Amino acid sequence: MASESRRGFGFHEAAMLVCRRGWLALLVFAVPFSLVAGLVPFLPNIYQSTATVLVDRQQVPEAFVRSTVTSALETRLQTITQEILSRSRLEDLITRFGLYADLRRRVVPEAVIERMRKDIVFDIKGLDARQRAAVAFTISYRGSEPQSVALVTNTLASFYIEENLKARERQATGTSEFLKVQVDETKKRLDEQERRLGEFKARHLGELPQFMEANLATLERLHTQLRLNSDNQLRVMERRDAIRHAGEGAAAAAAGPEPTLDRILRLRQELAQLRTQFRDTYPDVIRVKAELAALEGDAGIGGGGKDTEPDASRRGGRTSRVMSSVESELKALKADEAKIRAAVADYERRLSNIPRREQEFQELTRDQASTRELYRTLLGRYEEAQVAESMEQRQKGEQFRIIDPATPAEMPAAPKRLRLLLTGLLLSLGLAVGAMVLAEKLDTSFHSADDLGAFTTVPVLVSVTQIVSDVEARRQRWRFRLTAVAASLLMTGLAVGAQVLARGNEQLVWILSGGGAS
Repeated sequence: MASESRRGFGFHEAAMLVCRRGWLALLVFAVPFSLVAGLVPFLPNIYQSTATVLVDRQQVPEAFVRSTVTSALETRLQTITQEILSRSRLEDLITRFGLYADLRRRVVPEAVIERMRKDIVFDIKGLDARQRAAVAFTISYRGSEPQSVALVTNTLASFYIEENLKARERQATGTSEFLKVQVDETKKRLDEQERRLGEFKARHLGELPQFMEANLATLERLHTQLRLNSDNQLRVMERRDAIRHAGEGAAAAAAGPEPTLDRILRLRQELAQLRTQFRDTYPDVIRVKAELAALEGDAGIGGGGKDTEPDASRRGGRTSRVMSSVESELKALKADEAKIRAAVADYERRLSNIPRREQEFQELTRDQASTRELYRTLLGRYEEAQVAESMEQRQKGEQFRIIDPATPAEMPAAPKRLRLLLTGLLLSLGLAVGAMVLAEKLDTSFHSADDLGAFTTVPVLVSVTQIVSDVEARRQRWRFRLTAVAASLLMTGLAVGAQVLARGNEQLVWILSGGGAS
């Protein structure tokens, strides 16, 4: 029973609140709703058309495309979008299709262009799961005329196709030209390095690392020749001393033919030893053979084997000739020694320079090898770029193709009138309820005996209803009539003002539809 009593009391209080504040709630509800009701039906229709463009993957081999058209599709699309949204391109579209006629009379051209930029919507629709690249995108445009909106949308889509072809051709051509310059410069640098390497080899022919073994072998042979030369000089000097101290007469006679025979035997042994190491054209072989022939002729050995005994004068002349021959031989040996020592010094210098020449040679060959490898790489890329450029010009690369052209919209994209009316209705109701509650909170008077009893502990004995005189009643009726007329005029004015505001106001449409201000 207690709960039922409380529910009845709550409903009664609500009903009394409506009775007391009903006109306020009605007025607060009517003002915004009349504004909405006058605004929404007269808002201009905004139509939107959309074109879908498919990205056809390139028919050019991937190796060619990678070296020429290297920019990612998304990056290229953003670049093309900025090109299409440029001032000159949009001005041309506005003039060609007569867009924004009313707006152009009211604002500056920059504002019109900015408005059109906001009316164009670009959206990438899908990604290739394998390559993580876009496979399609859409271009949308919104405006007040369905036919012109569709035409502008299809024109924008064709702009994307044209700009993509131009961008890829420019990039392929630019890459080819850049690689051609790089190839020519690298070829010149390679030729210069090869020329310097050839000059280095010619200038330091015997000092290069590959001549190390040959230089060591030659140096060892020269040392052997130097030792033989020293031995020969020692023997010649011994013989010269023996001849000098022997004298011309008795010593020669006492010596007889025997020392000559010993000398002949030693020369024959020396000749045999030299022939085991050198050819007959070697200078020491020729010298020993000549000396041996001279001694054999003086001693009467050889020919028919006839041995004669020379007289003293003949022996003296022969000794003088032998002494002259010995001096000549010693002089020749010393000259050969000087030549051999000069050659030894030259080869030792070559060997000492080999480490430094090896380092210089390695630097030259390393630079040449790296330049040659760079030249091969650039030449290969240049050839690929030429093939890719030719294929791009024949439109075999990645292409854009319209698969769903824009058509005139049958239904407007905005405004959503029913949704706006419902939103206005709920908002007006909320304001009305809020106004009643707020007015009740601010009113400190007592409206019933129960209110008074709840406020004080003094018992309420009797309550007298309000007595309204005829004059007061007429005054209240006139006040009500004036208030109603004023409210009606206010609501009518708001409705008319809303109509004026709504007519042709596309900006307001997009604000109310959540499209943002333009």
